[in-house]
Amino acid sequence: MSNQIVGNESNKENAPENEEKKIPIFSIEILKIIKEAQQQHGLRHNDYQRYRGYCTRRIRRLRKVMHLQQGDRRHFRKKNVTETNLTDERAVYIPLMLAERAWSYAMQLRVEANTEPRKKFHLVSRLRKAASYAIQLQKLCESEKFDARTQLETQAYVAWCEGMLQFELQEWKPAIENLKKAQMIYEKLASALNEEDAILYRNRYEELEPSLRFCAYNIGNETDVNQLLHLRNQAQGDLLVTLDTLMAQTRDSLSEVTWRNRTVPVKNSRVRTFLLANRDFNSLLDKCTTLAEKSDSLEQHLMDCKDAMLAIRDDIKTEQKMDGSSTSSASSLQYLHTYLSFIRLERSIQRNLLLIESALENDGKQGTIGSKKLQDVTRLYEILIQNILEEQQLPGLEDDSDFQEKLTIKAKAYKAFRCYYIGQSLSTLHRWRDTMAMYERALLHISSAINQVDDDLKTRLSNLVNTIESSKYCAHAQSVLEQDNEEELDSLKNAKLQKMPLTKRLDEYYEDSSILGKDPNVIKVPPEMEEIPCKPLFFDVALNFVKLPVFKKQQPVSDPANKEGISGFVKGLWGWGGKK
Repeated sequence: MSNQIVGNESNKENAPENEEKKIPIFSIEILKIIKEAQQQHGLRHNDYQRYRGYCTRRIRRLRKVMHLQQGDRRHFRKKNVTETNLTDERAVYIPLMLAERAWSYAMQLRVEANTEPRKKFHLVSRLRKAASYAIQLQKLCESEKFDARTQLETQAYVAWCEGMLQFELQEWKPAIENLKKAQMIYEKLASALNEEDAILYRNRYEELEPSLRFCAYNIGNETDVNQLLHLRNQAQGDLLVTLDTLMAQTRDSLSEVTWRNRTVPVKNSRVRTFLLANRDFNSLLDKCTTLAEKSDSLEQHLMDCKDAMLAIRDDIKTEQKMDGSSTSSASSLQYLHTYLSFIRLERSIQRNLLLIESALENDGKQGTIGSKKLQDVTRLYEILIQNILEEQQLPGLEDDSDFQEKLTIKAKAYKAFRCYYIGQSLSTLHRWRDTMAMYERALLHISSAINQVDDDLKTRLSNLVNTIESSKYCAHAQSVLEQDNEEELDSLKNAKLQKMPLTKRLDEYYEDSSILGKDPNVIKVPPEMEEIPCKPLFFDVALNFVKLPVFKKQQPVSDPANKEGISGFVKGLWGWGGKK
């Protein structure tokens, strides 16, 4: 069951009167609701009485919640569900459960009619009641508050209920017409929906086959059967229009996504919202005027992507905890998580390219690019290549040779840019041989990738080739000039070292042939006089300025314990009379 509410429920009290009210649109998967209820409440073991009791209890709960109780314990006041009660989608569950209760009672009576033939009349009346409740459900769902899928499902449900009634009454021609109508709707729904939801409708389609064959057998004339099918096909114009509306709504709501030739459903609302935003994100970036605005938009988009991935992880954990969870559902969620991871990595690459463009644009205005900025650009390309390697390691895509080959070529293209900026960094350190080697490596990567990339990247690589060619000539010229300068500096340095004695140039290597001759310049004799600090003299002149403290005569402090005089002395002498 899914509930998609498009628009606001109502305007606020302070809203302007001329503002249009947006009607909520409900989507009810009728077949899925009744199948889940039947499997959980008795029909797995063909216990129709238990399912009928469940329907009764649920109707009571729904009427209590919707305030549609039919009187009290003493009086009965009938209350049908009308369009005024369609403020909540649960209102249409009441006629649906009434129809299901009547149908389950009819199936119970069918089993009992084997021994009590009179119960067959009660069975037919219950099927009529189920068909009438189904028609009531269809009238409610014809409102604008329900989407095309719900309207199609109600039409199929009504056709099935009426077909089962006519089948029981042995009215074979209207029975085959209604059952074929229901089968056709379920077939079209299965083709319009995603792979996971389509399984339920295909199973329903196959369930109707035996009844259709039995009706065709009882009709007997194959021409009549073909005529009925032809008339039925002519009467399906409204249904086909509704189906087109359903497919348009499916595309707008993005209930499924197709990537790498595989379609998976999107049930989580947070993920659906992100994918809708991602679909129109490139047009949003085109509206941004500056690189800073584009970078901020990408940062926010990456945060939304991480939130969507967390939501998918929670769904995967929930599926793993549920007993009897289907493998197909878990694999679909895992594949959707892989798709979101790919989007995150692609947007990260796009953000890094914007940062590189911003860095080069700011320094390009100054005419030269500093060594620190070149290192930052190189680091950004390293991160970008790492993102491509992570894309190659995404689960479920290891055996996709086409996907892996495209990413390998893309990585080579960005490795060419990285090698170029590494060479630029080395040129600032005057390491010309290493610079030339990195330029050659960049040209090698370009030659292997330029013919297999998209047009935008191909243009950038062509421009890079021209830039590298000019940089190579500059690096070669600078290396030649520095070599000549080094030779001149070496000659001047050697002439200076030749005049110095050996003891003065022990840390400098110089091949001096005069050392082996008769007059080697080892040390200067006598050695030159060097200035050294002499011993300082200190004179004690501070005593003249010292002020000594003045000692005044102090009175002796009297002890309170000696105030007793002679009596105290005596007491202390003889040991009696003292305090104990």
